[in-house]
Amino acid sequence: MNTLSHTSRSSSAARRIRLAALAFLVGGAGFAFAAAPAASGKIEIKRDAAVVDRTKSEPSSYSPMVKHVAPSVVKITTETRTRRVSRMGPGQEFPGFDNPMFRQFFGGRIPEMPAPPQGGLGSGVIISADGYIATNNHVIQGADRVTVTLDDGRELSAKVVGRDPQTDIAVIKVEATSLPAITFADSGKTEVGDRAIAIGNPFGIGETVTTGIISAKGRRPGLGLAYEDFIQTDAAINPGNSGGPLVDLDGRLIGINTAILSRSGGFQGVGLAVPSNLVAHVADSLVKRGKVVRGFLGVTAQDITPSLAEGLGVAPRAGALVADVQPGSPAEKAGLASGDIITAVDGQKVEDANRLTFAVGAIPPGTAVELQILRDGKASTLKATTAERPRTNRPGRFEDDSAEGLVHEGDEGVLTGVAVGDIDRDGRRAMNLPSRITGAVVTDVDPESAAARAGLRAGDVILEINRSPVASAEDAVRLSKEAEGRKTLLKLWSRGSTVFVVVDETEDAPAN
Repeated sequence: MNTLSHTSRSSSAARRIRLAALAFLVGGAGFAFAAAPAASGKIEIKRDAAVVDRTKSEPSSYSPMVKHVAPSVVKITTETRTRRVSRMGPGQEFPGFDNPMFRQFFGGRIPEMPAPPQGGLGSGVIISADGYIATNNHVIQGADRVTVTLDDGRELSAKVVGRDPQTDIAVIKVEATSLPAITFADSGKTEVGDRAIAIGNPFGIGETVTTGIISAKGRRPGLGLAYEDFIQTDAAINPGNSGGPLVDLDGRLIGINTAILSRSGGFQGVGLAVPSNLVAHVADSLVKRGKVVRGFLGVTAQDITPSLAEGLGVAPRAGALVADVQPGSPAEKAGLASGDIITAVDGQKVEDANRLTFAVGAIPPGTAVELQILRDGKASTLKATTAERPRTNRPGRFEDDSAEGLVHEGDEGVLTGVAVGDIDRDGRRAMNLPSRITGAVVTDVDPESAAARAGLRAGDVILEINRSPVASAEDAVRLSKEAEGRKTLLKLWSRGSTVFVVVDETEDAPAN
Protein backbone atom coordinates (compact mmCIF):
# COMPACT_ATOMS: atom_id res chain seq x y z
CA MET A 1 0.00 0.00 0.00
CA ASN A 2 1.52 3.34 -1.03
CA THR A 3 0.47 5.85 1.59
CA LEU A 4 3.20 8.48 1.28
CA SER A 5 5.33 9.76 -1.58
CA HIS A 6 7.99 12.40 -1.88
CA THR A 7 10.41 14.08 -4.27
CA SER A 8 13.10 16.74 -4.27
CA ARG A 9 14.40 19.59 -6.37
CA SER A 10 17.61 21.63 -6.46
CA SER A 11 16.55 24.63 -4.32
CA SER A 12 14.36 22.89 -1.73
CA ALA A 13 12.79 19.55 -0.92
CA ALA A 14 9.18 18.90 -1.93
CA ARG A 15 7.34 16.10 -0.18
CA ARG A 16 4.04 14.50 -1.08
CA ILE A 17 2.09 13.35 1.97
CA ARG A 18 -1.55 12.32 2.16
CA LEU A 19 -3.85 14.05 4.61
CA ALA A 20 -7.50 14.78 5.24
CA ALA A 21 -8.14 17.98 7.17
CA LEU A 22 -10.95 20.35 7.94
CA ALA A 23 -9.80 23.80 9.07
CA PHE A 24 -12.09 26.17 10.92
CA LEU A 25 -11.13 29.83 10.80
CA VAL A 26 -12.46 32.12 13.48
CA GLY A 27 -13.38 35.68 12.71
CA GLY A 28 -14.67 37.66 9.72
CA ALA A 29 -13.76 40.58 7.50
CA GLY A 30 -15.62 43.82 8.10
CA PHE A 31 -16.79 46.03 5.24
CA ALA A 32 -14.42 48.83 4.29
CA PHE A 33 -16.17 52.05 5.14
CA ALA A 34 -14.85 55.50 6.00
CA ALA A 35 -13.94 56.12 9.63
CA ALA A 36 -16.67 57.58 11.84
CA PRO A 37 -16.24 61.18 12.98
CA ALA A 38 -14.91 61.82 16.46
CA ALA A 39 -17.46 62.31 19.20
CA SER A 40 -17.60 62.99 22.89
CA GLY A 41 -20.79 62.76 24.86
CA LYS A 42 -22.95 60.83 27.24
CA ILE A 43 -26.01 58.74 26.62
CA GLU A 44 -28.69 57.73 29.08
CA ILE A 45 -30.26 54.43 27.96
CA LYS A 46 -33.37 53.21 29.73
CA ARG A 47 -33.03 49.55 30.70
CA ASP A 48 -35.35 46.90 32.06
CA ALA A 49 -33.60 43.60 32.73
CA ALA A 50 -36.75 41.79 33.90
CA VAL A 51 -37.69 38.58 32.09
CA VAL A 52 -40.88 38.78 30.03
CA ASP A 53 -43.82 37.03 31.71
CA ARG A 54 -44.23 33.80 29.76
CA THR A 55 -47.11 32.54 31.92
CA LYS A 56 -49.75 35.13 31.08
CA SER A 57 -52.16 34.73 28.18
CA GLU A 58 -51.33 36.53 24.95
CA PRO A 59 -53.43 39.69 24.49
CA SER A 60 -56.17 39.78 21.87
CA SER A 61 -54.69 43.04 20.58
CA TYR A 62 -51.22 44.57 20.52
CA SER A 63 -52.65 48.04 20.07
CA PRO A 64 -51.83 49.39 23.57
CA MET A 65 -48.23 48.25 23.29
CA VAL A 66 -47.84 49.63 19.76
CA LYS A 67 -49.25 53.01 20.82
CA HIS A 68 -46.64 53.08 23.57
CA VAL A 69 -43.69 52.11 21.34
CA ALA A 70 -44.57 53.83 18.03
CA PRO A 71 -43.47 57.34 19.15
CA SER A 72 -39.95 55.96 19.67
CA VAL A 73 -39.69 54.81 16.03
CA VAL A 74 -38.52 57.24 13.35
CA LYS A 75 -38.26 57.35 9.58
CA ILE A 76 -34.81 58.14 8.21
CA THR A 77 -34.33 59.80 4.82
CA THR A 78 -30.89 60.18 3.30
CA GLU A 79 -29.55 62.23 0.42
CA THR A 80 -26.30 61.54 -1.38
CA ARG A 81 -24.75 63.99 -3.82
CA THR A 82 -21.96 61.66 -4.99
CA ARG A 83 -22.73 57.99 -5.25
CA ARG A 84 -19.98 55.69 -3.95
CA VAL A 85 -19.56 52.69 -6.20
CA SER A 86 -17.99 49.32 -5.41
CA ARG A 87 -16.84 46.99 -8.16
CA MET A 88 -17.77 43.31 -8.20
CA GLY A 89 -16.05 42.30 -11.41
CA PRO A 90 -15.56 43.30 -15.06
CA GLY A 91 -18.52 45.39 -16.13
CA GLN A 92 -20.41 44.88 -12.86
CA GLU A 93 -20.89 47.61 -10.28
CA PHE A 94 -23.26 48.24 -7.45
CA PRO A 95 -23.88 51.31 -5.25
CA GLY A 96 -23.64 49.76 -1.79
CA PHE A 97 -25.87 47.26 -0.03
CA ASP A 98 -29.10 48.56 -1.48
CA ASN A 99 -28.46 47.09 -4.94
CA PRO A 100 -29.82 43.54 -5.42
CA MET A 101 -26.63 42.58 -7.30
CA PHE A 102 -24.93 42.47 -3.88
CA ARG A 103 -26.91 39.32 -3.12
CA GLN A 104 -25.02 37.15 -5.61
CA PHE A 105 -22.01 37.17 -3.29
CA PHE A 106 -23.89 34.79 -1.03
CA GLY A 107 -24.93 32.03 -3.43
CA GLY A 108 -28.31 30.42 -2.95
CA ARG A 109 -28.98 32.04 0.44
CA ILE A 110 -28.99 35.56 -0.99
CA PRO A 111 -28.98 37.72 2.15
CA GLU A 112 -30.26 41.19 1.46
CA MET A 113 -29.67 44.28 3.56
CA PRO A 114 -33.19 45.67 3.45
CA ALA A 115 -32.46 49.32 2.78
CA PRO A 116 -34.84 50.50 -0.01
CA PRO A 117 -33.18 50.42 -3.42
CA GLN A 118 -34.51 53.91 -4.18
CA GLY A 119 -35.34 56.97 -2.12
CA GLY A 120 -32.74 56.55 0.65
CA LEU A 121 -35.29 55.48 3.26
CA GLY A 122 -34.81 53.48 6.43
CA SER A 123 -35.87 53.32 10.05
CA GLY A 124 -34.41 54.13 13.44
CA VAL A 125 -35.29 54.08 17.12
CA ILE A 126 -34.88 56.83 19.73
CA ILE A 127 -32.60 55.55 22.49
CA SER A 128 -32.31 58.68 24.66
CA ALA A 129 -34.58 61.60 25.43
CA ASP A 130 -31.99 64.15 24.26
CA GLY A 131 -32.02 63.03 20.63
CA TYR A 132 -29.74 60.02 20.14
CA ILE A 133 -31.13 57.52 17.60
CA ALA A 134 -29.85 54.04 16.74
CA THR A 135 -30.07 52.65 13.22
CA ASN A 136 -28.07 50.48 10.84
CA ASN A 137 -24.77 51.64 9.42
CA HIS A 138 -25.88 50.64 5.93
CA VAL A 139 -28.90 52.95 6.21
CA ILE A 140 -26.80 56.11 6.56
CA GLN A 141 -23.55 54.96 4.93
CA GLY A 142 -22.24 57.52 2.44
CA ALA A 143 -25.11 59.95 3.06
CA ASP A 144 -24.43 63.68 2.69
CA ARG A 145 -27.63 64.59 4.47
CA VAL A 146 -29.74 62.67 7.00
CA THR A 147 -33.28 63.70 7.89
CA VAL A 148 -35.36 62.18 10.68
CA THR A 149 -39.15 62.23 10.70
CA LEU A 150 -40.64 61.79 14.15
CA ASP A 151 -43.93 60.10 14.93
CA ASP A 152 -45.54 63.51 15.51
CA GLY A 153 -44.61 64.62 11.98
CA ARG A 154 -41.63 66.84 12.79
CA GLU A 155 -38.72 66.65 10.34
CA LEU A 156 -35.32 67.25 11.91
CA SER A 157 -31.84 67.32 10.44
CA ALA A 158 -29.57 64.70 11.99
CA LYS A 159 -25.82 64.44 12.32
CA VAL A 160 -23.91 61.17 12.32
CA VAL A 161 -22.38 60.59 15.75
CA GLY A 162 -20.58 57.37 14.91
CA ARG A 163 -20.72 54.20 12.83
CA ASP A 164 -19.59 50.64 13.47
CA PRO A 165 -19.39 48.65 10.23
CA GLN A 166 -18.33 45.55 12.17
CA THR A 167 -21.82 45.22 13.70
CA ASP A 168 -23.73 47.39 11.16
CA ILE A 169 -24.89 49.74 13.94
CA ALA A 170 -24.79 53.54 13.75
CA VAL A 171 -25.90 56.38 16.01
CA ILE A 172 -27.26 59.69 14.76
CA LYS A 173 -28.50 62.71 16.74
CA VAL A 174 -31.17 65.34 16.34
CA GLU A 175 -31.40 68.58 18.31
CA ALA A 176 -34.48 67.94 20.44
CA THR A 177 -35.35 67.23 24.05
CA SER A 178 -37.90 65.17 25.98
CA LEU A 179 -38.15 62.61 23.19
CA PRO A 180 -39.90 59.25 23.89
CA ALA A 181 -36.88 56.95 24.24
CA ILE A 182 -37.43 53.21 24.00
CA THR A 183 -36.62 50.91 26.93
CA PHE A 184 -33.95 48.24 26.38
CA ALA A 185 -34.67 44.68 27.43
CA ASP A 186 -31.89 42.24 28.31
CA SER A 187 -31.60 40.37 25.00
CA GLY A 188 -29.63 37.65 26.75
CA LYS A 189 -32.80 36.63 28.60
CA THR A 190 -34.95 36.25 25.48
CA GLU A 191 -35.81 32.72 24.43
CA VAL A 192 -36.71 30.98 21.21
CA GLY A 193 -40.48 31.01 20.94
CA ASP A 194 -40.95 34.41 22.62
CA ARG A 195 -43.28 36.74 20.73
CA ALA A 196 -41.52 39.49 18.72
CA ILE A 197 -42.91 42.57 16.97
CA ALA A 198 -41.08 44.50 14.24
CA ILE A 199 -41.86 48.18 13.66
CA GLY A 200 -40.46 50.22 10.80
CA ASN A 201 -40.94 51.98 7.49
CA PRO A 202 -40.93 49.26 4.77
CA PHE A 203 -40.74 50.49 1.18
CA GLY A 204 -41.26 54.03 2.45
CA ILE A 205 -45.02 53.53 2.77
CA GLY A 206 -45.14 54.60 6.41
CA GLU A 207 -44.92 53.04 9.84
CA THR A 208 -45.84 49.36 9.77
CA VAL A 209 -46.13 46.71 12.49
CA THR A 210 -45.55 42.98 11.92
CA THR A 211 -45.53 40.16 14.44
CA GLY A 212 -43.88 36.77 14.83
CA ILE A 213 -41.65 34.92 17.24
CA ILE A 214 -37.95 34.63 18.00
CA SER A 215 -36.98 31.75 15.72
CA ALA A 216 -33.35 31.36 16.85
CA LYS A 217 -30.53 33.11 18.68
CA GLY A 218 -26.83 33.42 18.01
CA ARG A 219 -27.16 33.24 14.23
CA ARG A 220 -23.95 33.73 12.22
CA PRO A 221 -25.09 33.71 8.57
CA GLY A 222 -21.81 35.01 7.16
CA LEU A 223 -22.87 38.46 6.00
CA GLY A 224 -19.28 39.68 6.15
CA LEU A 225 -19.57 41.45 9.51
CA ALA A 226 -16.79 40.89 12.03
CA TYR A 227 -19.32 40.49 14.86
CA GLU A 228 -22.38 38.40 14.02
CA ASP A 229 -24.70 37.24 16.80
CA PHE A 230 -28.15 37.81 15.30
CA ILE A 231 -31.59 37.17 16.70
CA GLN A 232 -33.63 35.43 14.00
CA THR A 233 -37.33 36.21 13.71
CA ASP A 234 -40.22 35.37 11.38
CA ALA A 235 -41.82 38.79 11.92
CA ALA A 236 -41.94 40.25 8.40
CA ILE A 237 -38.98 42.53 7.64
CA ASN A 238 -38.69 44.24 4.27
CA PRO A 239 -36.60 46.97 2.60
CA GLY A 240 -37.00 50.07 4.74
CA ASN A 241 -37.32 48.16 8.02
CA SER A 242 -33.54 48.38 8.45
CA GLY A 243 -32.66 50.16 11.67
CA GLY A 244 -36.11 49.78 13.16
CA PRO A 245 -36.83 48.03 16.46
CA LEU A 246 -37.70 44.44 17.24
CA VAL A 247 -39.60 44.53 20.54
CA ASP A 248 -41.14 42.10 23.02
CA LEU A 249 -44.74 42.09 24.26
CA ASP A 250 -43.83 44.65 26.89
CA GLY A 251 -42.67 47.05 24.19
CA ARG A 252 -38.99 46.77 25.14
CA LEU A 253 -36.21 46.73 22.57
CA ILE A 254 -34.73 43.28 21.99
CA GLY A 255 -32.99 44.01 18.68
CA ILE A 256 -32.38 46.30 15.69
CA ASN A 257 -33.73 44.81 12.44
CA THR A 258 -30.81 44.51 10.04
CA ALA A 259 -31.05 41.89 7.28
CA ILE A 260 -33.07 39.13 5.67
CA LEU A 261 -32.09 35.87 4.04
CA SER A 262 -34.03 35.45 0.83
CA ARG A 263 -33.99 33.58 -2.48
CA SER A 264 -36.45 36.00 -4.05
CA GLY A 265 -35.27 39.35 -2.70
CA GLY A 266 -38.44 39.64 -0.61
CA PHE A 267 -39.13 38.47 2.92
CA GLN A 268 -39.30 34.67 3.23
CA GLY A 269 -39.56 34.21 6.96
CA VAL A 270 -35.93 34.70 7.99
CA GLY A 271 -35.21 38.13 9.45
CA LEU A 272 -32.11 39.04 11.43
CA ALA A 273 -31.76 41.60 14.22
CA VAL A 274 -28.72 42.81 16.19
CA PRO A 275 -29.41 41.98 19.89
CA SER A 276 -30.22 44.94 22.13
CA ASN A 277 -27.34 44.20 24.51
CA LEU A 278 -24.87 44.56 21.63
CA VAL A 279 -26.68 47.67 20.38
CA ALA A 280 -26.39 49.29 23.82
CA HIS A 281 -22.67 48.52 24.05
CA VAL A 282 -21.93 49.85 20.56
CA ALA A 283 -24.13 52.94 20.96
CA ASP A 284 -22.52 53.88 24.28
CA SER A 285 -19.03 53.63 22.78
CA LEU A 286 -20.00 55.57 19.63
CA VAL A 287 -21.46 58.41 21.69
CA LYS A 288 -18.46 58.59 24.01
CA ARG A 289 -15.68 58.15 21.44
CA GLY A 290 -17.15 58.22 17.94
CA LYS A 291 -15.92 54.65 17.45
CA VAL A 292 -16.13 51.29 19.19
CA VAL A 293 -13.07 50.44 21.24
CA ARG A 294 -12.90 46.70 21.81
CA GLY A 295 -10.83 44.61 24.15
CA PHE A 296 -8.04 42.46 22.76
CA LEU A 297 -6.18 39.42 24.09
CA GLY A 298 -4.11 38.44 21.06
CA VAL A 299 -5.23 34.88 20.43
CA THR A 300 -6.50 33.02 17.42
CA ALA A 301 -9.23 30.67 18.60
CA GLN A 302 -11.49 28.08 17.03
CA ASP A 303 -14.50 25.96 17.89
CA ILE A 304 -14.05 22.48 19.32
CA THR A 305 -15.71 20.15 16.84
CA PRO A 306 -16.57 16.53 17.75
CA SER A 307 -13.47 15.28 15.93
CA LEU A 308 -11.25 17.84 17.67
CA ALA A 309 -12.86 16.99 21.00
CA GLU A 310 -11.98 13.35 20.50
CA GLY A 311 -8.41 14.22 19.57
CA LEU A 312 -8.00 16.54 22.56
CA GLY A 313 -9.85 14.32 25.02
CA VAL A 314 -12.46 16.94 25.95
CA ALA A 315 -16.20 17.42 25.43
CA PRO A 316 -17.49 19.19 22.29
CA ARG A 317 -18.16 22.90 22.87
CA ALA A 318 -16.05 22.74 26.02
CA GLY A 319 -14.70 26.20 25.22
CA ALA A 320 -12.60 28.04 22.65
CA LEU A 321 -9.43 26.27 21.54
CA VAL A 322 -6.41 28.59 21.42
CA ALA A 323 -4.66 27.90 18.14
CA ASP A 324 -2.10 30.71 18.28
CA VAL A 325 -0.88 33.38 20.70
CA GLN A 326 0.57 36.59 19.27
CA PRO A 327 4.01 37.55 20.59
CA GLY A 328 3.93 40.42 23.05
CA SER A 329 0.15 40.25 23.38
CA PRO A 330 -1.82 40.31 26.65
CA ALA A 331 -2.45 36.60 26.17
CA GLU A 332 1.25 35.79 25.98
CA LYS A 333 1.99 37.95 29.02
CA ALA A 334 -0.75 36.10 30.91
CA GLY A 335 0.82 32.74 30.09
CA LEU A 336 -1.72 31.45 27.55
CA ALA A 337 -0.34 28.89 25.14
CA SER A 338 -1.38 27.22 21.93
CA GLY A 339 -3.55 24.23 22.77
CA ASP A 340 -5.15 25.80 25.84
CA ILE A 341 -8.95 25.82 25.98
CA ILE A 342 -10.58 28.99 27.33
CA THR A 343 -13.76 27.97 29.16
CA ALA A 344 -14.77 31.29 30.79
CA VAL A 345 -13.88 34.99 30.88
CA ASP A 346 -14.53 36.66 34.23
CA GLY A 347 -16.99 33.91 35.06
CA GLN A 348 -18.86 34.29 31.76
CA LYS A 349 -19.05 30.86 30.14
CA VAL A 350 -17.33 30.49 26.78
CA GLU A 351 -18.74 27.72 24.59
CA ASP A 352 -17.02 28.52 21.32
CA ALA A 353 -14.70 30.95 19.56
CA ASN A 354 -17.49 33.34 18.62
CA ARG A 355 -18.55 33.68 22.26
CA LEU A 356 -14.92 34.37 23.21
CA THR A 357 -14.73 37.11 20.58
CA PHE A 358 -17.83 38.81 21.96
CA ALA A 359 -16.83 38.38 25.60
CA VAL A 360 -13.38 39.92 25.12
CA GLY A 361 -14.59 42.59 22.67
CA ALA A 362 -17.10 43.88 25.22
CA ILE A 363 -14.37 44.44 27.84
CA PRO A 364 -12.71 47.89 27.72
CA PRO A 365 -8.95 47.97 27.03
CA GLY A 366 -6.85 48.10 30.18
CA THR A 367 -9.24 45.89 32.15
CA ALA A 368 -7.92 43.04 34.28
CA VAL A 369 -9.77 39.79 33.57
CA GLU A 370 -9.68 36.21 34.81
CA LEU A 371 -9.45 33.47 32.22
CA GLN A 372 -10.56 29.98 33.16
CA ILE A 373 -8.72 27.47 31.00
CA LEU A 374 -8.10 23.78 30.45
CA ARG A 375 -4.50 22.78 29.80
CA ASP A 376 -3.76 19.12 29.16
CA GLY A 377 -7.11 18.30 30.78
CA LYS A 378 -6.42 20.25 33.98
CA ALA A 379 -8.38 23.36 34.96
CA SER A 380 -6.57 26.53 36.00
CA THR A 381 -7.02 30.31 36.09
CA LEU A 382 -4.88 32.97 34.44
CA LYS A 383 -5.03 36.75 34.82
CA ALA A 384 -4.71 39.04 31.81
CA THR A 385 -5.11 42.75 31.08
CA THR A 386 -6.91 43.55 27.84
CA ALA A 387 -5.40 45.89 25.26
CA GLU A 388 -7.09 47.81 22.45
CA ARG A 389 -7.76 45.72 19.38
CA PRO A 390 -5.25 46.75 16.68
CA ARG A 391 -5.90 47.17 13.01
CA THR A 392 -5.00 44.06 11.02
CA ASN A 393 -3.85 43.49 7.46
CA ARG A 394 -4.87 40.66 5.22
CA PRO A 395 -2.16 38.06 4.67
CA GLY A 396 -0.61 37.72 1.26
CA ARG A 397 -1.49 34.89 -1.08
CA PHE A 398 0.99 32.16 -1.91
CA GLU A 399 1.08 30.05 -5.01
CA ASP A 400 3.72 27.46 -5.86
CA ASP A 401 4.13 24.79 -8.51
CA SER A 402 7.20 23.11 -7.07
CA ALA A 403 5.46 19.75 -6.70
CA GLU A 404 4.12 19.58 -10.24
CA GLY A 405 5.16 16.30 -11.84
CA LEU A 406 7.45 15.38 -8.96
CA VAL A 407 5.97 12.19 -7.53
CA HIS A 408 7.71 8.96 -6.56
CA GLU A 409 5.68 6.20 -4.90
CA GLY A 410 6.91 3.78 -2.30
CA ASP A 411 7.03 5.45 1.13
CA GLU A 412 4.54 4.66 3.85
CA GLY A 413 2.71 6.75 6.42
CA VAL A 414 -0.74 7.71 7.60
CA LEU A 415 -1.26 11.02 5.74
CA THR A 416 -2.13 11.15 2.06
CA GLY A 417 -2.74 13.53 -0.85
CA VAL A 418 -0.85 16.77 -0.19
CA ALA A 419 2.58 17.89 -1.47
CA VAL A 420 4.75 19.83 0.96
CA GLY A 421 8.00 21.71 0.65
CA ASP A 422 10.48 23.65 2.73
CA ILE A 423 9.86 27.37 3.29
CA ASP A 424 12.49 29.43 1.50
CA ARG A 425 13.00 33.19 1.67
CA ASP A 426 10.96 33.94 -1.46
CA GLY A 427 8.08 31.76 -0.28
CA ARG A 428 8.06 33.42 3.15
CA ARG A 429 7.86 36.84 1.51
CA ALA A 430 5.12 35.75 -0.92
CA MET A 431 3.00 34.32 1.92
CA ASN A 432 3.63 37.30 4.19
CA LEU A 433 4.67 34.66 6.72
CA PRO A 434 5.83 35.90 10.15
CA SER A 435 9.43 35.06 10.99
CA ARG A 436 8.32 33.04 14.01
CA ILE A 437 6.40 30.56 11.81
CA THR A 438 8.37 27.46 10.80
CA GLY A 439 7.10 24.25 9.28
CA ALA A 440 6.35 22.56 5.95
CA VAL A 441 4.39 24.52 3.36
CA VAL A 442 1.64 22.77 1.40
CA THR A 443 2.49 23.19 -2.29
CA ASP A 444 -0.20 21.06 -3.91
CA VAL A 445 -3.35 19.14 -3.01
CA ASP A 446 -4.66 16.12 -4.88
CA PRO A 447 -8.18 17.17 -5.99
CA GLU A 448 -9.44 13.62 -5.38
CA SER A 449 -8.05 13.44 -1.84
CA ALA A 450 -9.88 13.79 1.43
CA ALA A 451 -7.74 16.85 2.08
CA ALA A 452 -9.16 18.62 -0.97
CA ARG A 453 -12.70 17.68 0.03
CA ALA A 454 -12.02 19.10 3.48
CA GLY A 455 -10.70 22.43 2.16
CA LEU A 456 -6.93 22.20 2.64
CA ARG A 457 -5.08 24.13 -0.04
CA ALA A 458 -1.67 25.34 -1.20
CA GLY A 459 -0.13 27.92 1.09
CA ASP A 460 -1.13 26.26 4.36
CA VAL A 461 1.84 25.54 6.63
CA ILE A 462 2.03 22.39 8.79
CA LEU A 463 3.38 23.45 12.20
CA GLU A 464 2.81 20.30 14.28
CA ILE A 465 1.80 16.68 13.79
CA ASN A 466 0.37 15.03 16.90
CA ARG A 467 1.76 17.88 19.03
CA SER A 468 5.29 17.33 17.69
CA PRO A 469 6.80 20.42 16.01
CA VAL A 470 7.49 20.39 12.27
CA ALA A 471 10.54 22.39 11.16
CA SER A 472 10.81 21.15 7.56
CA ALA A 473 9.21 19.01 4.90
CA GLU A 474 11.48 16.17 6.00
CA ASP A 475 10.03 16.44 9.52
CA ALA A 476 6.52 16.23 8.10
CA VAL A 477 7.36 13.06 6.20
CA ARG A 478 9.05 11.46 9.22
CA LEU A 479 6.23 12.30 11.62
CA SER A 480 3.61 11.10 9.15
CA LYS A 481 5.38 7.73 9.08
CA GLU A 482 5.53 7.57 12.88
CA ALA A 483 1.88 8.54 13.44
CA GLU A 484 -0.32 5.77 14.82
CA GLY A 485 -3.93 5.11 13.90
CA ARG A 486 -6.05 6.76 11.21
CA LYS A 487 -6.69 10.01 13.08
CA THR A 488 -3.99 12.63 13.46
CA LEU A 489 -4.02 16.01 15.20
CA LEU A 490 -2.39 18.76 13.12
CA LYS A 491 -1.56 22.37 13.84
CA LEU A 492 -1.57 24.59 10.75
CA TRP A 493 -0.88 28.16 9.73
CA SER A 494 -3.80 28.73 7.35
CA ARG A 495 -5.09 31.91 5.68
CA GLY A 496 -3.14 34.09 8.09
CA SER A 497 -4.20 32.27 11.28
CA THR A 498 -3.13 29.28 13.33
CA VAL A 499 -5.68 26.47 13.62
CA PHE A 500 -5.87 22.90 14.90
CA VAL A 501 -7.41 20.26 12.65
CA VAL A 502 -8.04 16.55 12.97
CA VAL A 503 -6.98 14.35 10.10
CA ASP A 504 -9.45 11.49 9.88
CA GLU A 505 -8.60 8.94 7.22
CA THR A 506 -11.01 6.33 8.54
CA GLU A 507 -13.29 6.66 5.50
CA ASP A 508 -10.32 6.27 3.13
CA ALA A 509 -8.97 3.14 4.81
CA PRO A 510 -9.08 0.08 2.51
CA ALA A 511 -11.62 -2.59 3.32
CA ASN A 512 -10.23 -5.82 4.82
